[in-house]
Amino acid sequence: MRKRTGIGRRPGAVIGATVLAGTVAGLPAQARAADGEPLPPYTFDSAAQPVRGALSSSDARPLRAGRTYRDTLGRNGKVYYRVALDNKRNTYVSVVAVPRSGGAVDHGDGFEVSLQDDSGTECGDQRVTFSSAPYARPLAAYVHRTVNPDSSGCQEPGNYYVLVERTTKAGSDPADWDLEIRHLAEPLLEKAGPTELPEAWPSTTPAPLTGDPKPRQGGSGVHDAASLTRGEWRSDIRPGQTLFYRVPLDWGQQLFATAELGSSTEGDAYVSNALVLSLDNPALGHVDEGTLGYSGKQATLELGPQRPVAHENRTSYNEATSGMRFAGWYYLSATLSPQIAGEYGDRPVPLTLRVNVLNAAKGGPGYDGDPGPFAVTTADRKAAEEGSSGARAAAAAERGDSMRLVATAGIGTGTVLLLGLGAWTLVARRRAARPLRPG
Repeated sequence: MRKRTGIGRRPGAVIGATVLAGTVAGLPAQARAADGEPLPPYTFDSAAQPVRGALSSSDARPLRAGRTYRDTLGRNGKVYYRVALDNKRNTYVSVVAVPRSGGAVDHGDGFEVSLQDDSGTECGDQRVTFSSAPYARPLAAYVHRTVNPDSSGCQEPGNYYVLVERTTKAGSDPADWDLEIRHLAEPLLEKAGPTELPEAWPSTTPAPLTGDPKPRQGGSGVHDAASLTRGEWRSDIRPGQTLFYRVPLDWGQQLFATAELGSSTEGDAYVSNALVLSLDNPALGHVDEGTLGYSGKQATLELGPQRPVAHENRTSYNEATSGMRFAGWYYLSATLSPQIAGEYGDRPVPLTLRVNVLNAAKGGPGYDGDPGPFAVTTADRKAAEEGSSGARAAAAAERGDSMRLVATAGIGTGTVLLLGLGAWTLVARRRAARPLRPG
């Protein structure tokens, strides 16, 4: 029987928001673009490889673990990809769907990603829609296969098929959606960990952060999401624009996030669902989201509280709980309704994010291998403090590898030259010290 996991939206998440006139000093020029200029496009992973989804599983192209791909999906499209799975790693395949900016969408528009074995048995799925706010913005969803010796389904090694299905209602924009697809693998544990969720967990909202927000402009995609740590952060966002951020959460840590728009002097018209704030996990599985109505007065949208990051969270059928299943970068995205432009003008609006990360990091569950993206490193914490995006961090790592390679080659060449020079000097000295034979 087919099982749906739902979307994990919290109906009580709508609290309010704030729109201030003006811009924030020190923010990138793209955020301060003049009225009417095109919005910055979604930033795709520069290393993404093109792939063509197949109309039949028989023709499905492979998705390799650790790689990112790009494709497109037409109206009411349905495409297959193939993944080769073993019984030594858990598998996650995520899809970020990027509709055309400004295109019309319906509450019921969205997409579903599911996984099937070679007999057609469904192993899991996740569906996301624009139900919380009917305007175009990137949507993320994932499907996963976890290795479980106690389960009888979807455990055999072999070929599995990822199915991505788009739903488009009549009257919605029929243009193709761009897709960014990731395939990640998670090692198993060295020994079985806890499987029961704690009955009690800290769900009280902490005291609000206060102070002066620091400028940190959000990115235009997952790949260049701005890194954040605990604190207050200020960006500029235009109507219809989506900004991306990422926060490192280690084992045992808990995230609280709020978004604030400022009051306006331009009017008092009410715009429903003026702001959407979404949370996705390190594998880009949808965790939670909240929306906010706006009428020109300041207010705040709260997202959370989320459960502390724990391996046992994955045993829950609640998507918001299950999504907090591993350490790593968690992604926040904020979208401002395009209707704001009609009521308050198409100008940048200051957005303040307040990020609170509670609890000291705990030891991991004991992976039997490199956790890869499912961990928080010293470099991750440094990136969060400095605000480095994932794209800049990757470029820096690549430059570092290149410099190390050059240095190693230089050291190797220099060593050979020095050894050769030393040998030549030694031979010359021995010849000079050798007595002459009588002629």
